[in-house]
Amino acid sequence: MAPGPGGPGLSRRLVLMLLPLVLGIAASQPPLEAFQAGHGSSSLPAAASAASARRYLLYDVNPPEGFNLRRDVYIRVASLIKTLLKSESWILVLPPWGRLYHWQSPDVHQVRIPWFEFFDVPSLNKNIPVIEYEEFLAESGGPFIDQVYVLQSYAEGWKEGTWEEKIDERPCIDQLMYSTDEHKYYRGWFWGYEETRGLAVACVSVQGSASLVAPLLLKNTSARSVMLDRAENLLHEHYGGKDYWNTRRSMVFAKHLRVVGDMFRTKYLNSTDEKDRTPYAEDWTKMKVKLGTAIGGPYLGVHLRRKDFIWGHRNDVPSIQGAVQKIRSLMKVHKLERIFVATDAIAKETEELKKLLPEMVRFEPTWEETQLYKDGGIAIIDQWICAHARYFIGTSVSTFSFRIHEEREILGFDPKTTYNRFCGDKERNCEQPTHWNIAY
Repeated sequence: MAPGPGGPGLSRRLVLMLLPLVLGIAASQPPLEAFQAGHGSSSLPAAASAASARRYLLYDVNPPEGFNLRRDVYIRVASLIKTLLKSESWILVLPPWGRLYHWQSPDVHQVRIPWFEFFDVPSLNKNIPVIEYEEFLAESGGPFIDQVYVLQSYAEGWKEGTWEEKIDERPCIDQLMYSTDEHKYYRGWFWGYEETRGLAVACVSVQGSASLVAPLLLKNTSARSVMLDRAENLLHEHYGGKDYWNTRRSMVFAKHLRVVGDMFRTKYLNSTDEKDRTPYAEDWTKMKVKLGTAIGGPYLGVHLRRKDFIWGHRNDVPSIQGAVQKIRSLMKVHKLERIFVATDAIAKETEELKKLLPEMVRFEPTWEETQLYKDGGIAIIDQWICAHARYFIGTSVSTFSFRIHEEREILGFDPKTTYNRFCGDKERNCEQPTHWNIAY
């Protein structure tokens, strides 16, 4: 991949500067129990005793779903954990990242990726107790999951006007993505861990919010470790409420990725937290910012989704020329001379953008940087830079843009500078995104 502005020298220096920090994250973390809600530093015997008493919740999502939708599913599952914790000791096992459709960088190993490479795990633990999958393997005694529930809809569907929340163990609607081996254990994808086995698999039809599953886990099974496959079938408990925002705020990006984004902002966009009025508290529980206090850097932030959105012939996605026309208009209105663009456009479209917008800058990692940060990390860096722009415009119904909306809400931007999207060239009713006000 082509180096970003400043040439390959800067990129190599970034890698050398940040590599010790990345490698040191896992090594420098305190013992796991120190991060769990309600725990201080404890002796090893006490920690082992607590681990033996608790139960483990694991989950996975439909393979085609992307990085940003999966982040949304985490919020739903976190609400389930909060419900379970009212009755028993549970801990959420973070599903390793990998094999996502949008992660297409060649010759980059992108499976079995732990969460600490993308998110600050101690911050997650300030909301609900979590551990990485390999910690679960070490703590539970082996690569076995006692019970796998495959979540599905109801075969008969639901009639309009008669919605009700319900859950039942039912015959599987689709062919199971699991097969039994010679020992009668179930083999499946299991996040790329081929040695992992399920001891039992059943299908469950569910129609409702995540907490609907709690009675099943508390009363219908005594399995110590339970996996919910196809967890995207669960709905939000209270979308946009305090619990939603607590979980969303706890999903702090890994510091090494934020540092890369901040360095890029400073060097190429004349943007710093001090000048932009975007101070960031490392402890998310102490960060409460009044909307409208953040100004943002002197640049326009753009997320222009292409590829599958274009292939699907969406009428609410503009042509390259239409997008450039809107960008020029916004630059004039807001008196901005710089543009930062995050896009998955193919090379031909990217070249067209560069010709039409010569002042455009992008974070274009070297191969070494992509190896280090992975495609997920590159996406986060793009989102972090867009989140600090004076004005942001995204793509209709894109979860990538939605996550930027939330990040800007947390930072304290005026909603008018955040909840904006491109319109299709021939779109008549161009409805803008809904403002979901942060709740503390």
